[in-house]
Amino acid sequence: MIGEGLTGLSIALFTLVSEDTAVVTAGVLAHTGHMAWPTAFLASFLGVWIGDLGLYGLARGFGRPLAERLLRGRDEAARRLQRSQEWFHRRGWFALVLCRMVPGTRLPTYLAAGLLRMPFGRFATITGLLALVWVSLLLSIVWKAGTAAAKLLEMGRLPTALAAGTIVLLAILYWKRNAVARCLSRSQTLARWGQWEFWPVWLFYLPVLGWVLLLALRHRSLTLPTCANPGMFTGGIIGESKMATLLDLERTSPEWVARGFLIQQGTPEARKTALIDGMEDHRLEFPVVLKPDVGQRGSGFRIARTARQAEDYLAANPEPMVAQEYLPGPEEAGIFYYRFPGETRGQIFAITLKIFPVLRGDGVSSVEDLVRADPRARLLAGVYLRRLDAQRDRVPAPGETVRIVEAGNHAQGCIFRDGTEFITPELTETIDAISRRLDGFFIGRYDVRYAAQADLARGRNFKILELNGAASEATNAYDASHSLGRAYAILCEQWRLVFAVGRTNRQRGHRPTPAMTLGREWLSYRRRSRHRSIAD
Repeated sequence: MIGEGLTGLSIALFTLVSEDTAVVTAGVLAHTGHMAWPTAFLASFLGVWIGDLGLYGLARGFGRPLAERLLRGRDEAARRLQRSQEWFHRRGWFALVLCRMVPGTRLPTYLAAGLLRMPFGRFATITGLLALVWVSLLLSIVWKAGTAAAKLLEMGRLPTALAAGTIVLLAILYWKRNAVARCLSRSQTLARWGQWEFWPVWLFYLPVLGWVLLLALRHRSLTLPTCANPGMFTGGIIGESKMATLLDLERTSPEWVARGFLIQQGTPEARKTALIDGMEDHRLEFPVVLKPDVGQRGSGFRIARTARQAEDYLAANPEPMVAQEYLPGPEEAGIFYYRFPGETRGQIFAITLKIFPVLRGDGVSSVEDLVRADPRARLLAGVYLRRLDAQRDRVPAPGETVRIVEAGNHAQGCIFRDGTEFITPELTETIDAISRRLDGFFIGRYDVRYAAQADLARGRNFKILELNGAASEATNAYDASHSLGRAYAILCEQWRLVFAVGRTNRQRGHRPTPAMTLGREWLSYRRRSRHRSIAD
């Protein structure tokens, strides 16, 4: 009895390292007679549940007071923390349910629940029920597959099996340590948890992912969005060529498109020659924009101001690259458009105004000091300082401005503001006319640059940098002045439109892209993006 109790205690402690591994191990031990099934269940359940409550208590008891000290005197940040807390009180149950099914999301979600003061009774009840269901499910699976598991144990007898299990658990512990380190490096500071616009994408998008899964069930297809734009590869979900879309725009609406060309893979000398010849053919001069032909979230974006910078960048990034004229703007916006197949007129769903943050020198502080002193920039210090590594110690002159981001992408540190006020009949008519000339395009986001807001509202004097398809976002959702609920409402409505347009195209005979194709494209993108240079 004492031996079984110690084994149960070991299982409970192992859940703190890896819940699923500990529960499966308990099931195997119970099936082979080394532990009673009630003990296996009780040890697994209590270990999982107490671990959940511990994470909550840690964040609420220590994290929240620390966050409040960090936010002292910052009224706007404190208000955002309060809004996030109110949202979590209303909708946090959904995040708790979802994170139980998504590996790697429990730690940040439970910490967020404590930090945002979700009522303890509600948290304990929900996590207790979820732990009960989850442990029961895993133990049932082990019981069903028990014969095979038992054979694995009997092959080397129990000591050998336990030794192998220890090695596996140590490997898991090492992985967990690195995962936590990555999580902390992303967050930069606990203050970021109080401002939802800085939450890691995988955490912020959990409720939206749940909505997308519900839409997929309703329409009986997870890949239905690939039907939204039959004229784009995968509908613009993943793997589409920027240059292919730009060429379609140049053919149908040349006066609205920034000039550019594609530099294919090849030797450094061949790519250098392609750059020089292409710039001459398209009448381009430095600076010139270079970006991957297949990319997302501003990854790999670079402004080459000299031939040497362009050559070095192309040598370091051998994949196909778009070279495009640099438009100083100074304004940039994202215009999310949609039109249902068969309709004669489309609509602008959202406009995002993009603000490129700058630092202002004082003649004393270094660039790094200025970043860390800025209330907003310091929350993205890791992003900005990687980009500004060569300038970290430079001291800008008094009044000198240092632009700390060039890519109009939130992930790269650009600031997004809701530009709904600029949705006018004139702009809608212009964007609609451009869109209707594109064969097979129905929904997506135009990224444009222009000189004056008044021109944008009148639908004139702008140039299209990119057109992104069904996976593009209505990025006005990331306006920090929005509540978290408002941000989710915008993104959920955007995905509802994507599925609705895809359904209409499916009814007209278009077939979704196979899931295997999407998987291959995603893995290919991940491999390429790991080696890309830091974006400007």
